[in-house]
Amino acid sequence: MTTVGHFINGEHIADTARCQDVFNPATGGISKQVALASKATVQQAIDAAQAAYPAWRNTPPLKRASIMFKYKELLEANAEKIVAAITEEHGKVLNDAHGEFIRGVEVVEYACGAPELLKGEHSKNVGPAIDSWSEFQPLGVVAGITPFNFPAMVPMWMFPMAIVCGNTFILKPSERDPSCAILLAELLKEAGLPDGVFNVVNGDKEAVDSLLEAPEVHAVSFVGSTPIAEYIYNKGNSAGKRVQALGGAKNHAIVMPDADLDNAVNALMGAAYGSCGERCMAISVAVAVGNDTADTLVAKLKEQLETLKVGPGTDNSNDMGPLITKQHFEKVKGYVDAGEAAGATLVADGRGLVVEGHENGYFLGGTLFDHVSTDMSIYTDEIFGPVLCVVRVENMQEAMDLIDAHEFGNGTCIFTRDGEAARYFTDNIKVGMVGVNVPLPVPVACHSFGGWKRSLFGDLHAYGPDAVRFYTKRKTVTQRWPSGGVRETAQFSFPSNQ
Repeated sequence: MTTVGHFINGEHIADTARCQDVFNPATGGISKQVALASKATVQQAIDAAQAAYPAWRNTPPLKRASIMFKYKELLEANAEKIVAAITEEHGKVLNDAHGEFIRGVEVVEYACGAPELLKGEHSKNVGPAIDSWSEFQPLGVVAGITPFNFPAMVPMWMFPMAIVCGNTFILKPSERDPSCAILLAELLKEAGLPDGVFNVVNGDKEAVDSLLEAPEVHAVSFVGSTPIAEYIYNKGNSAGKRVQALGGAKNHAIVMPDADLDNAVNALMGAAYGSCGERCMAISVAVAVGNDTADTLVAKLKEQLETLKVGPGTDNSNDMGPLITKQHFEKVKGYVDAGEAAGATLVADGRGLVVEGHENGYFLGGTLFDHVSTDMSIYTDEIFGPVLCVVRVENMQEAMDLIDAHEFGNGTCIFTRDGEAARYFTDNIKVGMVGVNVPLPVPVACHSFGGWKRSLFGDLHAYGPDAVRFYTKRKTVTQRWPSGGVRETAQFSFPSNQ
């Protein structure tokens, strides 16, 4: 049985005193084990990162960027290997895994612009013979805690920007699909990154708490569920750390009467059921404006669901793979049971799906509910599975009020041909990421990713320009050199530039 360990100071570290099984979701079988780091092993990673920091901090940004350029080349050359690891341990279809991988590489590419991103600002003669400038200085040792649903992309949202900003980094990936993080670390070493600058510790709550409690760790970035995000934010803040914690979501799509319904249905199918719904940007609620719109939308979705192909992720002809674990499968199935018991109309039922040759896999078919009300758990909770709910409203304002009232504000979109309606929606909706005829409005690498309300704890979003602000601290220097050997008298009034 293969055991996935840790990567510390450029070396593979075992620490196998505690291990946990890693499953292949398509078969339900154990594929390997992952070592769960002790507090001592986490401290070993922290010590390595701290030892590497002084030299890395003083490495010119251009040199850091050149390593990222090489890293990007190596990532692309090893894409097939990384994507296969994602599919084996997460279950998502290979094409979907490749899409995740590419979006992560885009952040690596953005990080290659470190010399430009870290230039700072300069002003000459802000006062008589006085110059002033600002610098972006690194924080030191920083850490990232990432979820199971994007084992390549979300880590790459964090460590490339942290590293090019001059920090050293410790990654604690999900223990459910740990292999990808080790592959990413090996390629960074091959790209020329000095040992200790990037470290991986696999583990559970013990590893997380060790990072949050360590005084040597200055900042922590997290992506996951809201209860854990809130825990990490509060615990990290109480320890004096800078914390960015991205939490849960319940993303709504408004479908207006004037929308191109065929295009909207195609978009909703991918947004709701792609990656088995295990995306923080997945559309899980379609808000249909008007009963005629709702009737047509539901009929078209039902027709599409009848052709949805579900099976192992290794077959690219499949639209959707399995859920990540048996426990999560049972949880999602329980929500379907609850929705039916609450009185929602079950239009398409994914329970009972059996994939030939993979009878023990964690497969749940695409599920569709109609006539969902806002007091039902299938509406209020983040299900994180292939379940789409249709809510009927009379007008656009009612739809927006419904979205604004929800505790989460991660992503949303509107399907319409009306530019005035779209503009009003984007201006006024209380959600962090908004799409117009775009169901998954995930910002590209040169922008920043993050929601509002209980979808984000902290004031800075992930990657993009906000990443520079999160992983650095600004220092402003004001300098004056008196000329001519003139000795000045003391001045007791507050200085000004007059």
